[in-house]
Amino acid sequence: MFGRLSHTRLLRYAGLFTWALVGVPLAYTSFVLDGRPDLSQPPGMTWQGWLAYGLFGLLYWWLTRAMDGRRIRSADYLLLVLLTGSAIAVSYYSLSGLGSILLMVVACVLPWLLPLSLGIAALLLSQFAIAPVYVMGQDFDLAAALMQSVLYAGFCGFIFVTSLVARQQAQARDDQRRLNSELRATRALLAESARVNERTRISRELHDLLGHHLTALSLNLEVASHLSEGKAQEHVRQAHTLARLLLTDVREAVSQLREGGSIDVGAALRPLAENVPALDIEMQIDEPLTMDDPERAHVLLRCTQEIITNTVRHANAGKLWIGIRREQGRISIEARDDGDGVETILPGNGLRGMRERLQQYQGTLQVESRPGQGFKLRLSLPANSVQTIAEQGVAA
Repeated sequence: MFGRLSHTRLLRYAGLFTWALVGVPLAYTSFVLDGRPDLSQPPGMTWQGWLAYGLFGLLYWWLTRAMDGRRIRSADYLLLVLLTGSAIAVSYYSLSGLGSILLMVVACVLPWLLPLSLGIAALLLSQFAIAPVYVMGQDFDLAAALMQSVLYAGFCGFIFVTSLVARQQAQARDDQRRLNSELRATRALLAESARVNERTRISRELHDLLGHHLTALSLNLEVASHLSEGKAQEHVRQAHTLARLLLTDVREAVSQLREGGSIDVGAALRPLAENVPALDIEMQIDEPLTMDDPERAHVLLRCTQEIITNTVRHANAGKLWIGIRREQGRISIEARDDGDGVETILPGNGLRGMRERLQQYQGTLQVESRPGQGFKLRLSLPANSVQTIAEQGVAA
């Protein structure tokens, strides 16, 4: 049952379950014990406390929707502060330590929502912030309030570290799945390249061995037909005709082997879109999309791989669209995502590597981005060396 749920969903449901259980003693003191002259029990929680309790559940549900490897948006930082504040408010209005239990729930999700340094800072600040609640709301002296805060801080720290380890393991598995997709794509390209090279080798052997020998045989039979007479001449001419037919068949077989030696680029690129963590990839590839040059096919593979990797690491996107098509002797790739985007594009090693690969084969790369509009990328590469030579001649 639990095996079908991801780590983030299990964590999310566990936090909501804990939040619901915290509501049980709150409801008990508010509706069952309310009005009874039992001084050992705290009074029922006010409506402000119930508002804070409901707000905590709503904010937790909203924030944990993004616990799938994506970074939270800028506005979500404010919501995270409100989540922590609502937990502290529950303790204040209920005159109990139940808010500290809700802070444990917050500690569990901090490693998934914030960088490590910010997560530790948020954890420590939340524990210091609840200490005055014990002093003002529950009449603790300062030493007792600090001891209570330190006790809950120990529990929160343990939960934080456990959740951090779980996140690191989940990231390692996601990276492994992505690398496996890249390895499958590379293996598919190598298989296609090996198939093309083998067909080329066979066609060359047929042309060089059988073709030359059959040509020599045909010439000798042509000479023999002029030197022979009578019935022998008729058999020589028949043999000459068969030799020419066989030579024609060999040439047709060689041509078919060479024509069928194109690499299916689409079959090599599709595995890249599979099992990519935290990113939904929609890849559209023209059919059939073939190339004769294995090196150019390898460039397309690496560029597509770099587009996906950059989107996962830097774009903060949930969707990526990739279109690959052939246009006037060139292979073009257009990609766009729904990420944050940037005002100024600062090329890193990935973009520089893509541009260098493409320039070796007279390819081009264009990158556009606007804040809130994600990244748009377009690259173009000549499909074969003939197209490259022609473009170089025009440029000259």
